[in-house]
Amino acid sequence: QVHLVESGGGTVQPGASLRLSCAVSGRTTTTSVWGWFRQAPGKERTFVGAINWRTDDTLIADSVKGRFIVSTDDAKNTMYLQMNNLEPGDTAVYHCGARPYLRYTLSTQVEEYTDWGQGTQVTVSS
Repeated sequence: QVHLVESGGGTVQPGASLRLSCAVSGRTTTTSVWGWFRQAPGKERTFVGAINWRTDDTLIADSVKGRFIVSTDDAKNTMYLQMNNLEPGDTAVYHCGARPYLRYTLSTQVEEYTDWGQGTQVTVSS
């Protein structure tokens, strides 16, 4: 089991950038794939991006492709979500999650991530 803590959210104007961080601790060697999801009020949690930190392979949702980038630090204990050219439709609580042991696929499905952080709010408004 791993412990995840998100940070970096805030309120910004359209067109601005933010970088979210997800600090991962605990038995990190038992996981390979970490993901970012977001949940707007009254809506389901949806996939944003994922990374296999062992291979640096990434997957980004079509809705944010070209604007958002997923990466990790060199120590492989923090995952980032660089968000550029933010739009009001990006407003949501952003959560990071980890897939369980021996699961290496960059999954887009919420149910395939078993450990989650508490989330960080991102609001894009003029």
